[in-house]
Amino acid sequence: MPGRTVLLAALCLLASPLLFASEPLLALPPLLVSPLPRAQPCESLTKLSTAKVVVDAAKPVVEGALPQPNGGAKLSALPAFCRVAVTLKPTADSDIHAEIWLPTAGWNGKLMAVGSGGWGGSINYSSMAEALRRGYATAATDDGHVGDSASFVVGHPEKFVDFAYRAEHEMTVVAKAVVDAFYGRAARYSYWNGCSGGGREGLLQAYRYPEEFDGIIAGDPADMRRNAWALWLATKTFKDAVDYIPPAKYAMIHRFVLDACDANDGVKDGLIEDPSSCKVDFAKLACKGGDAADCLTQRQVKTAQTIISPFRDSKGEQLFPRLEPGTEMRWARVAGGPDPAELFWDQFRYVVYQNAQWDWRSFDLDRDPAKANAVNRDVDALDPHLEAFAKRGGKLLLYHGWADQQVAPGSTVEFYKALHDVNGDWVRLFMAPGMAHCSGGEGPDSFDKIGVMEDWVERGKVPARIVASHHAAGKVDRTRPLCAYPQVAKYKGSGSVDDAGSFVCAVK
Repeated sequence: MPGRTVLLAALCLLASPLLFASEPLLALPPLLVSPLPRAQPCESLTKLSTAKVVVDAAKPVVEGALPQPNGGAKLSALPAFCRVAVTLKPTADSDIHAEIWLPTAGWNGKLMAVGSGGWGGSINYSSMAEALRRGYATAATDDGHVGDSASFVVGHPEKFVDFAYRAEHEMTVVAKAVVDAFYGRAARYSYWNGCSGGGREGLLQAYRYPEEFDGIIAGDPADMRRNAWALWLATKTFKDAVDYIPPAKYAMIHRFVLDACDANDGVKDGLIEDPSSCKVDFAKLACKGGDAADCLTQRQVKTAQTIISPFRDSKGEQLFPRLEPGTEMRWARVAGGPDPAELFWDQFRYVVYQNAQWDWRSFDLDRDPAKANAVNRDVDALDPHLEAFAKRGGKLLLYHGWADQQVAPGSTVEFYKALHDVNGDWVRLFMAPGMAHCSGGEGPDSFDKIGVMEDWVERGKVPARIVASHHAAGKVDRTRPLCAYPQVAKYKGSGSVDDAGSFVCAVK
């Protein structure tokens, strides 16, 4: 956020009732009520510790590569920075770990907080590295637990809140204070960048703490209703072996879908620009005799149709949108069996029923989605009432891959349409044809989200068209404009279909 703050004010914020309801300002130790010199050396940041914000380490890191503590690939080409590790304990049951990285030279004057994915459980070092290379001070958290399972929720309701939104907020407040202490001034702008679980986290921050960020990038936000949808698909697609479609048939099905819908946008290029209008009759793939590699049995026809149909309850009310045509090569994520992905299953065995032995085969269409919604409400369910964020000048960049195999893309379209005053210049949605969950797929999946947000917030350039690229063997082999929803990219009628310049954005 633009402007300067004094260090004492930032430190007082660390102990404000908003952050630590049980620790009033008058209870601060003498260390925190005595002004410190401006622009502190890296190692001295440990002095910022309080009873509920412990700075575990603050150490300089030299320019070069850094092994990831979680065992991931080594992070390369990092500038020199001050690495700060903190433990946050806003409640007696909280154990939130976060890191704040501060460039020691070339700081751009801004803060970039980054989200996690799935059930969290680790710090997103790769996204921190990307932000650091761009000159940002950056922060990330493990969401209050270790490991990618939701088992941490059992018996720990406060940890569930930490995971949903509190860990990200606590981290951001502390990161802003650490930035002020290290550089001697506050960040000019603060941004959030996250996809999947990180996309959901960004939207929850915008709703609960609208003053926190100037711009939020939320990709493929993982609406938690997705978990009931995935369990329902499991019962319909592989609970009974005769319904199961072997992955060896996916390519055949995908070719059939492309033949049916690829040219709907005016050009045959291997991508379905807007699959929401694609209608496919899988009965045309029905085997004439016995089961074979180039056809579907009658039960498999029904399975394929179910996958690209909305999730409805017994009364016909839609509970979640469909997986879109064009996702066939990645159907195994929701229809591969023999059990649902733990990411989805955990919602019910640990969060809803708090029983590790809960059998997904007992999933009930009318009982379980309602139970999950009741648990998620007011915790990690998305709320489109972002008026406060919009009124204070916040900008929201939403994006979603049309070929997302893990979160039905229609859920983000629904969320966008539910936002108040979507015609304002504070929110834009970009749907990416052929892009899988957050990245990958046959469509262009790479674009400079951060640069777009900087132009929007700092220079008032409202995004209407973003050029995205697809890479193969390390080289760009296709570019395509992503158009602000509800516009789509239309072929001009001449030029390469692999060149963004051959397309214009227009209403479909």
